[in-house]
Amino acid sequence: MDAPPDKEDCEPFVRISGYLAEIGLNVPKVTESSVEQGFYLLTDLGCRAYLDHLNEDTVVPLYTDAMQAIEVMHRSGAKYESDIPAYDRDLLHTEMALFTDWYLARHHGVDLNDAQKAMIESTYAKLSESALEQPKVFVHRDYHSRNLMLVDENNPGILDFQDAVWGPVTYDLVSLLRDCYVAWPRQRVESWLQDYYKRLAGDSLFEGVTPAQFLRWFDLMGIQRHLKAAGIFARLNYRDGKPGYLNDIPRTLAYVFTVAEDYQELKPFVDLLNELGIPQTLQLQTVGRPA
Repeated sequence: MDAPPDKEDCEPFVRISGYLAEIGLNVPKVTESSVEQGFYLLTDLGCRAYLDHLNEDTVVPLYTDAMQAIEVMHRSGAKYESDIPAYDRDLLHTEMALFTDWYLARHHGVDLNDAQKAMIESTYAKLSESALEQPKVFVHRDYHSRNLMLVDENNPGILDFQDAVWGPVTYDLVSLLRDCYVAWPRQRVESWLQDYYKRLAGDSLFEGVTPAQFLRWFDLMGIQRHLKAAGIFARLNYRDGKPGYLNDIPRTLAYVFTVAEDYQELKPFVDLLNELGIPQTLQLQTVGRPA
């Protein structure tokens, strides 16, 4: 890895790689380094990304492995709480503001009036509250099919963990199960989610949490993440010259529209998006059959 110190701060990557390796997860290990020059020699996890290998026949074993790795982070990552940033209200809001600034304003040229701004801020506040009331765990924060590698031993290989935070228990599950790059039938996603809930139901982390509460947290966490992602994809186009990510926005926003239909408190937000002419794809193009 060539990461010039004046352009990249690799300290979080090196440190968090050590944390995840310590709890038994498969991440690139730094075997040699020259911090001053920005050179790092890493172990190789190959080139078989989950995204290229997910299909009806492979998804169950691959997602089983990926969810077991999430469980390891949830159960064993608590000792790193003081060493990683908190996923706090300010960070949650900053992320959602990317949707306002880059997707609505820059991509669609929307000039919001005061009432519209207030509606959006109210929605962001509701989503933040839901995230903040969840049990807190070690969160990878970008746990999706392009950052998971299919490997022969201790699958999956895990990449892009340097932005890990201490935050909501459903976040990495949303990243995996409602991936911005591949979509599965909703009934199947919820079945996987409830299977995970059952595995951890006896844990003190989940004391007093019902399946319905867990699903609600998951749904609202997903909307927060997908608003952020749509903003990031627009920013990648306009700021970084990477137009390919615009193709992922319809799938990403389809999650927002379809999930928000089930929550009355989000209806004003969806109505506003419709009023602004934001295109919606209510029918996700999914892979596989319902559970």
